[in-house]
Formats: sequence, structure tokens, C-alpha cells
Amino acid sequence: MTKKGQGMIPMYTAKYTRIDSGYMGQLVDWPEVITEGRTIEECREMLRDAMREMILAYRQQEREIPSGAALFEQIPVEM
Repeated sequence: MTKKGQGMIPMYTAKYTRIDSGYMGQLVDWPEVITEGRTIEECREMLRDAMREMILAYRQQEREIPSGAALFEQIPVEM
């Protein structure tokens, strides 16, 4: 998905963990972006908001924004 005059829109990998109060969400590619919500839908929306805020903060500080190129793989381990 591209917009005229812009490059590809980066995609980030989110990880959701069930916690006592609901769900914790974190971007794997950008570990500083983390939040919680009562439901997974609320957590997902809050994670998007946290990402937007982090992008603004990084731009203000002239820091490089992570590319969002994480790759996940499940590795079996005998126990």
C-alpha cells in the first residue's frame, strides 16, 4: 500500500500477552511501544495510538524510526 510521493507503509509485528487486567501489547520491532487494554481490541487500538505518539517523539528528536521488518519463527525444543 503506497501513497503518491511516498514509499511503502511499514508493517510492525505486535505481540499480545494475556495478563490479569486484560492484555499487554508490544511491538516486537520497536520494544519501547507497549501498552495494556481490557480486551484485545482495546489493546490493539491503544497500541496503534502508542505507535503514533512514539513516531511523533522520534521525529521531534530526529531519531531513526525502526523499519518494522521483524520475522517470527517457532522453533521446537524437546523437553
